[in-house]
Amino acid sequence: MDGAGREPEEGEEREPGAISDRNILDSFTESREVAELIGNLREVFGELVTREMAVERFVGIMDKYQEQPHLLDRHLEGMMNSLLEIVRDSGSPPPLVHLAFKFLYIITKVRGYKRFLPLFPHEVRDLQPVLDMLAKQNPRDTETWETRYMLLLWLSMICLIPFDLARFDGNLVSVEGQARQPTMDRILEIAKCYLVVSDKARDAAAVLVSKFIVRPDVRQSRMADFLDWVLSMLSKSSSQTMEGTVIVNGMLQALAQLFKHGKREDCLPYAATVLECLDNCKLSGSNQMVLRKLGMKLVQRLGLTFVKPKVAKWRYQRGCRSLAANLQAQGAAVQNQRREVAAAEADDDEEYDIPGEIENVVEQLLVGLKDKDTIVRWSAAKGIGRITGRLPKELADDVIGSLLDCFSFQETDNAWHGGCLALAELGRRGLLLPSRISDVVPVMLKALTYDEKRGACSVGSNVRDAACYVCWAFARAYEPAELIPFINHISSALVIAAVFDRDVNCRRAASGTFPHGIDILTAADYFAVGNRVNCYLTISVYIAGFPEYTQPMIDHLVNMKINHWDSVIRELATKALHNITPQAPEYMANVVLPRLLPLSVGSDLHTRHGAILACAEITHALCKLAQENNRSVTYYFSEKSLEGLKQIHQELCSRQLYRGLGGELMRPAVCTLIEKLSLSKMPFRGDPIIGGWQWLINDSLRHLTLVSSAARQHIKESAVSALAALCNEFYINERGEADPALQDELVTQYVSELQNAEEMIRCGFSRALGALPRFLLKGRLQQVLEGLKKVTVISPEDVSFAESRRDALIAIAKVCQTVGVEGDGSQQEHVCRDNVDQIYATLLTGVTDYTTDSRGDVGGWVREAAMTSLMEVTLLLVQNEAELIHASVCKQIMCWLAQQSAEKIDKFRAHAGSVFLTLLHFDQPPVPHIPHRAELERIFPRWEKETLNWNAASEAFPRITQLLGLPAYQYHVLLGLSVSVGGLTETTLRYSAQSLFDYMKKIQGDPSALEGFCETLLKVFEDNLRNDRVSVPLLTMLDQMLANGCFDMFTEQENHPFPVKLFTLCKEEIKRSKDIRKLRSSIGVFCGLIQFQGDMREKVFFQLFLLLCHPFPIIRKTTASQVYEMLLTYGDVVDAAVVEQAMAILSDTNWEAELPVVRERRNCLCDLLKVPRPQLVPKVRWECAPGVLCSWRCP
Repeated sequence: MDGAGREPEEGEEREPGAISDRNILDSFTESREVAELIGNLREVFGELVTREMAVERFVGIMDKYQEQPHLLDRHLEGMMNSLLEIVRDSGSPPPLVHLAFKFLYIITKVRGYKRFLPLFPHEVRDLQPVLDMLAKQNPRDTETWETRYMLLLWLSMICLIPFDLARFDGNLVSVEGQARQPTMDRILEIAKCYLVVSDKARDAAAVLVSKFIVRPDVRQSRMADFLDWVLSMLSKSSSQTMEGTVIVNGMLQALAQLFKHGKREDCLPYAATVLECLDNCKLSGSNQMVLRKLGMKLVQRLGLTFVKPKVAKWRYQRGCRSLAANLQAQGAAVQNQRREVAAAEADDDEEYDIPGEIENVVEQLLVGLKDKDTIVRWSAAKGIGRITGRLPKELADDVIGSLLDCFSFQETDNAWHGGCLALAELGRRGLLLPSRISDVVPVMLKALTYDEKRGACSVGSNVRDAACYVCWAFARAYEPAELIPFINHISSALVIAAVFDRDVNCRRAASGTFPHGIDILTAADYFAVGNRVNCYLTISVYIAGFPEYTQPMIDHLVNMKINHWDSVIRELATKALHNITPQAPEYMANVVLPRLLPLSVGSDLHTRHGAILACAEITHALCKLAQENNRSVTYYFSEKSLEGLKQIHQELCSRQLYRGLGGELMRPAVCTLIEKLSLSKMPFRGDPIIGGWQWLINDSLRHLTLVSSAARQHIKESAVSALAALCNEFYINERGEADPALQDELVTQYVSELQNAEEMIRCGFSRALGALPRFLLKGRLQQVLEGLKKVTVISPEDVSFAESRRDALIAIAKVCQTVGVEGDGSQQEHVCRDNVDQIYATLLTGVTDYTTDSRGDVGGWVREAAMTSLMEVTLLLVQNEAELIHASVCKQIMCWLAQQSAEKIDKFRAHAGSVFLTLLHFDQPPVPHIPHRAELERIFPRWEKETLNWNAASEAFPRITQLLGLPAYQYHVLLGLSVSVGGLTETTLRYSAQSLFDYMKKIQGDPSALEGFCETLLKVFEDNLRNDRVSVPLLTMLDQMLANGCFDMFTEQENHPFPVKLFTLCKEEIKRSKDIRKLRSSIGVFCGLIQFQGDMREKVFFQLFLLLCHPFPIIRKTTASQVYEMLLTYGDVVDAAVVEQAMAILSDTNWEAELPVVRERRNCLCDLLKVPRPQLVPKVRWECAPGVLCSWRCP
């Protein structure tokens, strides 16, 4: 019941359990394949590869049934018999036997040994062979532990044969005259041996002990000695060492199994001694979770041994064991039968004294409920339930009283969790009488909201989850009449947990049965509550429509959630209050809001933050409700409330609460308050508070540099939203205009801040200008656009200011949308003929921003914003004045978008593709002047606009490469593809290269298309010479294209201009370069160019031999390797008589040796291939004229 899991979810993060994808199986469909695998073991065991493949396949099949192992039941016996047939065959070699046991273990792991155990053959004839096989095993062999595990389980079944083991001993004197060990002692020795090993065989040995020691013949003669041995091993071993931990583990398992399966009268004489020894071990202080768990199991088994195995006559029973009686309409028959059963039990019951050791046992179990590990607490809770069921009523009530002490706020979350588990166990077993429900329900309600802050997170989700389990147990255990007094409290708490709990596990656990259960569960089912945002904003509104839940839900949000440590929960809670407000407006206005106003200026940061947001949301909801009902916006507010809302900013400002880390929460919260009060049309026009609000907005934008990067974006967005709402409500007069002085001050101030030396200040005021309403931009449009344009220009001082350029481009589009389009209008008021070209030029400049810094491709942010803004401005013009869009501009937009759609970064490629298809398929009216519209609509059908996954390289590149056949797009698409094909990301490289090669194959039969492609390729190379962002991956792409025979058509022509020009460009690109990646890529290109005929071949050899003596050893080595491969591939380019000798020089020379040695070997190659030897160029020595004073210290 540990619900500590936390999930991300839609809207912010996704929670891992929010949607469960499980394959529900119907039957064991692979039974025939499994039979074949088992039948082929004799053939495959000899080869390591085939053996491992068989095991891997078998494991894969079995693992599918981990969650539905019962589907294997019909086939278990058949699989076991087939495998044991191999084991029993005397001709089976040991590796084959081990493989058979390994398969058996895999089956056991899935189905569990308890279900598997009875299927083992347990005839007398199996005893001796199994003992002999175990005798041959090496307990320390790490490769064969599955064999030992299965043999021990098999032996534990065989030892149940109903014959005295002494009858199998016969004559104990062997043929050689040496005494043989009795069978009983052999089995005991085996059990003892494997109880102290560290592998899985130890668990099987404990099972063997529990079956063997309880045999009548063994119990009489060996049980006492065995227990003495176990207790001595326990007392001698320390749980602080690895070896001691292994031994203690084995001993505890053996004792727990023995006291579980042994008869009470057989175990009772030893129980007190074992308990004393266990006390001396002090396992509760061990740091080994497994030992503490085994200690709990043993303690409870000892406790059950001390008390008689009787069902308590006083327990609460709902219904009876007769299904027919439970189904009768008359409840009287059931009640009478229950009384009769109770009377019969009372007659049979005998009073007996409870041993004193029980107090010790219960105390240890209560301590176990507070253990740090869930599995120990769960074991202790089950122990409490089992033992309480055998105690008299008075003692059981004392246990419950002690259990309730766990629910103190001095206790840890572990104690609360363990206590809830124990309560659920007691309730489930009918051991928590109705008289105690009134004590338990308040504790349970507290547990449903238990949440304790610990550092950066909280604990308590497991407690809340377990509290839901308690509710479930009570609902099943008690008659409805018993719970009626508490039903409203429980159901409200469960509904609140189902909707508002932070953790998905708890929300799902709480979505149980309550009043209006069918209706609520339809809306808040298992999957619906998986999404936290949906719970807070949608499901909560529906449930709040039921009067029983409205006020409790509001009170919970106000009391528990607006002060939550997680800011996401606080914000969701305030939005939920906004949505629920129409259900109880008077309660919100008269009770909740007056309660929140003092909290909004209180001392606790989280409470203050949540209260301010809650005031904003509730106020906005109440004002909207008043307007919908044709009432005054202040209808729901008292003068005190209105004054309190105004005082929030002044109080925070006077106490300097906008400073420091707390200010990172206060600034966006108050900005949200300003926005909501402005949207609510509060009667504050002309009030001095408006100036204070404006100061806060400006100050927040001006000090973005001083806040943490995590909070910066949120503060900026909140301030900009608040500014837009404030201006629209309080800065416009009756004529729909702005005060000229205010307009001049605001716009001038904001535009001047755009040239601030701090990037974040530019960002903030760019977005602020984009948010200004139309009446403030009127007459100032050109000033604003010019200011934003300057921000988008890259200069040496602000080359890394990518975020400010991004925000300026976003602001330009927002301004254009705000002022609207009027073709013949003034450029000071509208987007018109006079300024549309300037706007497009600024936006198109942003698409070419490839700035990089330590954060990576920061220019991508600018390109993304530019693409979005281009789309928004273009669609704005299309819908109003389409003739303002020139054909050249539209071509540029579509070509740049096509280039971005072919580039390597998935996110930007997807965005570009989405914008490209939006413009292509927009039809209200269509975007004019799109080049090759018909071909584009064929490549990108309208119905694929939403389904085409641009993020997936396998879907995007096969489409985008088809644009290479369209002349208008060929250059830009090839430029984008160059970066992708020559990139480093495997999937992008694979699919982009494959798509390009497919296109090249398609045009091989069209010389004019191939010539055009090659011209475009050379143009791309020439335009991006020495531009490493393009040239380096372009060289890699050229290497791949040459290797794939994309230009084979030109190899038959001597001195074809394409390879000649390509060689010249490559040579120029690497001139004086020290870029290792560029040099290595160029080597591949030079080697590929060797296939072209003509004078250039000698130049290529000369260039490669120059690189053989490059100063960098890695370049020399790479060149030699690739020239060797080149000679293998294109053997006809060199005289056959010297190829072998040249390849020998290339392969035998250590090209990482000193340059003089390498140069001599290189010159041998030059002579062999009749290529001129490269000559060393002497360094120029500069000397100063005599008598000239020189700072270079010439001799």
